[in-house]
Amino acid sequence: MAETLLTDLPSLNLFAAELGQESVIAVDLEADSMHSYQEKVCLLQFSTPERTVLVDPLAIGDLSPLRQVLADPGVRKIFHAADYDIRCLFRDHGLVIRGLFDTMVSCQLLGEPKVGLADILDRYCGVRLDKKYQKADWSARPLSEPMLEYAAEDTRHLHRLMKLLEARLVEKGRLEWAAEEFQLLEQVRHTSNNGPLYLRAKGAWALEPRQLAVLEGLLQWRDGEAQSQDVPHFKVIDTALLIELARVMPRNLDAMRAVPGLRSWMVDRHGQGWVRVIDAALALPKEQWPVFPETVRTAEDPAAVTRLKTLKRWRTTKAAELGIDPGVLINNALLEAIAGRPPAALADLAGLPGMKNWQRQELGPGILAALA
Repeated sequence: MAETLLTDLPSLNLFAAELGQESVIAVDLEADSMHSYQEKVCLLQFSTPERTVLVDPLAIGDLSPLRQVLADPGVRKIFHAADYDIRCLFRDHGLVIRGLFDTMVSCQLLGEPKVGLADILDRYCGVRLDKKYQKADWSARPLSEPMLEYAAEDTRHLHRLMKLLEARLVEKGRLEWAAEEFQLLEQVRHTSNNGPLYLRAKGAWALEPRQLAVLEGLLQWRDGEAQSQDVPHFKVIDTALLIELARVMPRNLDAMRAVPGLRSWMVDRHGQGWVRVIDAALALPKEQWPVFPETVRTAEDPAAVTRLKTLKRWRTTKAAELGIDPGVLINNALLEAIAGRPPAALADLAGLPGMKNWQRQELGPGILAALA
């Protein structure tokens, strides 16, 4: 089935006016995070109850005609896993989403064990999605007809799915829970990662300060390589290999070839550069070696530890009763905060950072009873 693909501003203006007449639209996007240094929105998919239209932001550039309808809470927007999409749309085009209905969040609140779109559409609608283009390069042009059809499938069935999920939320008395989650989700924004790169490297905490200096140098080198090649970091070299290099700190190519996991072609291609990075890091004076920020930890209160164990046992029971994943019901950070400052009354939970109204109303009495 040929999809309508918009590639010019006049067509987008007409379509935006059409969307503004709808009461509910389904939205999705495709990005190139697997293929570019700085990911970007490469395709937008919209489904009304009557048709599906694809918008090419790389060809059009200016998506401002969509700003009014996307920010209009009177037009509901169905997304699946909206968090990433909302961040990307605001970062790349300043687009804000209001009137959200997130089918993945709904499934989490309903206790679905699998919440991926393919699993949910199969379960609720009997639709089998082919995910063969999930890792495709959506920045490449022209987009093939099979890729356009694949993209359209991600929104084409969302209207039907929303109706089914909404009915179940009403049946379980959780529609207000979902509405609060959607409003919070509308406010998420992309944040730039500033500061040393080693702070975001999984496993770096096990290194000593001198090794962290080497790792930071290697991560900075990789960032430069990725930027110059316009590829994601992982396509230059995996973080785990850089951490192993930092741990061993080889000073020549022969020593590098003995580092577990490093292939000979990697050493041949990058070895001399790594040696220079390692030598420069090891030449730094000790006072310039990086360290992980120390977490200020007060002496553990035995009573708080006991309360936390009690709350976790209560959560397990409550989650099973409601048929929801315990982490979705209430996360560990919230339980730790409650255990540290136990509430004397329901009102004490109202000002707790991170606690939602639906959690306070649904879980508050049980929390007080468990702690009593």
